[in-house]
Amino acid sequence: MNPMEYTTTRKSGGHKRNTKRLLPLMRLKRLVKAGFLLLFLGLLLILLCNLWVVSSTRKQIYFNINRLPSNDVALVLGTSKTVANGRENLFFRYRMEATARLFKEGKIKYIILSGNNDSEYYNEPVDMKKALLKLGIPEEVMTLDYAGFRTFDSVIRCKEVFNQDNITIVSQNFHNARALYIGNYEGIEAVAFAAQDVPDGYSIRTLIREYLARPLAMLDVHILRPQPELVNHEIKRTKHNQ
Repeated sequence: MNPMEYTTTRKSGGHKRNTKRLLPLMRLKRLVKAGFLLLFLGLLLILLCNLWVVSSTRKQIYFNINRLPSNDVALVLGTSKTVANGRENLFFRYRMEATARLFKEGKIKYIILSGNNDSEYYNEPVDMKKALLKLGIPEEVMTLDYAGFRTFDSVIRCKEVFNQDNITIVSQNFHNARALYIGNYEGIEAVAFAAQDVPDGYSIRTLIREYLARPLAMLDVHILRPQPELVNHEIKRTKHNQ
């Protein structure tokens, strides 16, 4: 028996066993690296989309009412009048106050209130109408859009359902950028008035959602092309539920 042959064979077998043990670990490392790379690319894409949406619409957003061009029609983007704990939603309050101010200053003549009315228990357009009535806006200048389920729907329906392609959009600054981007691609001549913003830290979740919504808006505009509803009817509460 050759001792050298025996020794070499045992070393070779041990090496193979070690290699087999290392293979799963190596694969795991590759998967982790690929995951981090995909995460980085995804975050970079989100950042670039946000930069493009904001930079391409910056000149259309006005903070000073005296510099805002006049338009016959305003499109007011809806939101809930209260937050989860039942307190007043400042986004809602400030949008209504901004809309009332624009009307009283003669910057707009008619108002489309576009929001979500997906059930008999939730009706953003009606809530906006009631708030504006309390602020002294006459009922006859207000038109309610009950199928503004998303910003994309509100902007598209403004043109396709209500035949308006020259408008002033009313919302907070961060929201206006996305609405204007959609309108620009759809051939709508629009400017936007920035309603008063909420205090810092008031709703971090809303801001995060907006960062994610801008890439989705670009996807809707350039690729998916979803079709909003082309009818406009209110889902009212039935008598036994009132």
